[in-house]
Formats: sequence, structure tokens, C-alpha cells
Amino acid sequence: MQSGKFYQWIINIIMLVFTFFCIMPFWLLFSASLTDDMEIVRSGYAFFPDKITFSAYEHLMNSSSDIFRAYGITIFATVVGTAVGLALTAMVAYPLSRVEMPFKNTLAFYVFFTMLFHGGLVPTYLLYTNYFDLKNTMLALIIPGLLMNGFFIILMRTFFATSIPTAIIESAYIDGAKEWKIFCGIVLPLSTPVLATVGLFYTILYWNDWFNGLIYITDSQYYSLQNLLNRILLDVQFLQSSTQAGSRSAEIAANIPLASMRMAMAAIGVIPLLIAYPFFQKYFVKGLTIGAVKG
Repeated sequence: MQSGKFYQWIINIIMLVFTFFCIMPFWLLFSASLTDDMEIVRSGYAFFPDKITFSAYEHLMNSSSDIFRAYGITIFATVVGTAVGLALTAMVAYPLSRVEMPFKNTLAFYVFFTMLFHGGLVPTYLLYTNYFDLKNTMLALIIPGLLMNGFFIILMRTFFATSIPTAIIESAYIDGAKEWKIFCGIVLPLSTPVLATVGLFYTILYWNDWFNGLIYITDSQYYSLQNLLNRILLDVQFLQSSTQAGSRSAEIAANIPLASMRMAMAAIGVIPLLIAYPFFQKYFVKGLTIGAVKG
């Protein structure tokens, strides 16, 4: 008994150390965002700044209306994309998990094929801009490359096949339930862990996405948060590199805290995910492991 407690203490200490090393990068990120640029240049990044300054956030807030609009666009794309992507993924994965599904192996191969090969950037761009006319629309931030994911379909299919008792589905058939009733009334309520897990994956992908905005969005009214922050950083870098010494623009550029602004941008982008993750955590590990345990 004493030996078991000793090993439990060792495991707890190891996990605390591991947790500390996981938290350290975020601590350094927020600390650097509150550090004066000259101090960073002089002494490097530090966990505890000598002087706390909010100049980086102040410069970002000068474009507060743009940032709030970009936040709204990103939240909209994340919520809608996650909800629609999760629904489509579940509706594709469930039939593939059924033994009686005709041609399910062939269809599963097509899903797996998309994980290995891609049509290429140029054909994809031409398809979404010339044929689907998604350029400079909200759909351009939702559909291309993010709405359906082969890995998520296979993950959810495995969960349905190994974790949903066949006897429950057969009994529902006997009681006269149709496929849609079984799917919505039985399968989905029993699949909360995998739905939350895949939903978290979709949320992270949509929230961090900048590539679709870079390729398909040229109108600033549709900039997502990641694209707006990247554009602000590029503008500051251009201003600092192109202004002539002694000019008014040079003085303004010299006062912009570029190094700490990078960290402030990262902090603004990561805070919502840090807030959302604890709500998914209890489902996250269960959703990834339950299929392996039952298999």
C-alpha cells in the first residue's frame, strides 16, 4: 500500500513538472507582449519584465474597429464551419460504419485517398473562384479545405463501429425506427465524446486558419483575425524599412514596438482557444481512446 502511494506521488510530481513546462511558453508569450521593445533588444525575452507596458496592445487597439470586425468574422466562420463540418462528417462516417452499407469499402477508399493526394493550389483556386465564385465571400473562409476532412471521417467512423452497440440499432429497427431517427435519436446522443473531440479539432482549424483568407480574400471587410493581424504586422515592417531617416513617418515607425507587438498578436489569437479548451477537455481524451480500448 505504501509502495503504491509512493509511486502515485512520483507520477504526480512528474505530471506537475510536465504541466509547468507546458505553461512556460504561454507565460513567456504574455510576458513578452507586456515588455518594452528596447528591453527585449537589450536583454532578450524574460519571464518577468522589469517594466510592464501595454504599448503593443495600444497600437493594436488603434485599429480596434477592424480588430472587432475581424473577431466577429472569425467567430462566425468558426461557429458555422464547425457546426456544418461536424454534421457532414457524422453523416458521412455513420453509413461507412455500418456493415450492411453497400460499397462502403470503395467509398472509404475515396475518403482515405483525399488524405494522401491533393489537386494542387492552382486548380483548387480556379475551381473556387471561377466556378463557385467564392472569392471575397464568407464562404471562402468556411468551405475550401476545411469543411470536410478525411481523417475526421475515419476517426468518427471507427468510433461508431466500435462504440455504438449493434443490439441497440437492431432493437430500434424492430420498434419501427427509420435511419434518420436512429441516427439523430440514438447514435448522436451516444457519440458525445467523439463529437466534442472532432468539434474541437474543427474549432482550432477554423480559428487558426489564415491560408484561405490569404488566397481568397482581397477585400479588407472580410479579413479574419489571423489575416488582419498578419496584415498589420506586414504594414509595420514595411513602414519601418521604407521610411527615410528624420521624417515624421520614421519617428512614428521607430516608436512602434514590433517585437512585443508580435507577441501581443499571438496572445490575442490564442486567448479564446485557452478559454474554450477546458469545456472540451473531459471529452477529448475519451473520444480519442475509447475506440482503441474497445477494439
